[in-house]
Amino acid sequence: MPGIREIRRRIRSVKNIMQVTMALEAVSASRVRRATAQVVASRAYANLALEMLSNIASANQSGTPLHPLLTKGRNTDTITVALITSDRGLAGAYNANIIRVARRFVHVKGQKVKWVAVGRKGRDALIRLGEHVIADFTGLPSWMTVADIRPIARVLINDFLEGHCGETFIAYTDFINTLTQRPRVQRLLPLMTDASLEELGGQDYMKIIPPPTSKVPDYIYEPSAAGILDEIVPKFTELVIFQSILESVASEHSARMVAMRNASDAARALVDAYQLSYNKARQAAITSEILDIVGGVEALRTSG
Repeated sequence: MPGIREIRRRIRSVKNIMQVTMALEAVSASRVRRATAQVVASRAYANLALEMLSNIASANQSGTPLHPLLTKGRNTDTITVALITSDRGLAGAYNANIIRVARRFVHVKGQKVKWVAVGRKGRDALIRLGEHVIADFTGLPSWMTVADIRPIARVLINDFLEGHCGETFIAYTDFINTLTQRPRVQRLLPLMTDASLEELGGQDYMKIIPPPTSKVPDYIYEPSAAGILDEIVPKFTELVIFQSILESVASEHSARMVAMRNASDAARALVDAYQLSYNKARQAAITSEILDIVGGVEALRTSG
């Protein structure tokens, strides 16, 4: 059993760690509120833009794609996956879960893969595993705008349009609520609406673009549907990436808040256990001293 001094040192160390975890929990709690509000505010716009794009694409009567980003690329043997993780750790299993899901998806697809890493944790993990990383983006601002993610979109779009891959996917963490975050893989390019789960790998973690509404509105295109798609398809691609990163940021802060709360609770329990051991050791030391005194008194009485 460790001595009183050693137990006291352990209690002090655990309390110092608990102060750090409580501070991180408070910071994450303040950030998750803002991140959640940003995600919820942008979801409605993203869903309506997706529905409008689906309806415009399905209203095409010629049968030929109206935009290169709506059809598969020439290199059908290769796919590109954008992996969204965090720059920092201390977020529980947040990064490990999305990395595992993305690699499982790639294994199911069975094609050559190129990675675009968004976040330091994902980049380091992919390099450590010997994966082919063509670009990485780290140090993104805490509160992003669409302009901040345009370099990511430019890399993915150019890689697809130049024929270096047949499909592009984005792996991110879908924010459900504070306690639940779900790793997802969504097809980014081509922006087709008739994909099935079998085509995408048949996994329950896949997220596919919903089909267009059964009754397509009678749009009037000025100057033309192709001209409109030339403008909105690249912007919508940026919007999908932006929304995915917002979902991941909210999930990261939620996961870190929960992880730090659990760490603080564990530290409190450990302090209580060490305090009990300290009290027992101190009581044993006091009892031993009393016995020594009583023994000495009895020895003096006997000798007298």
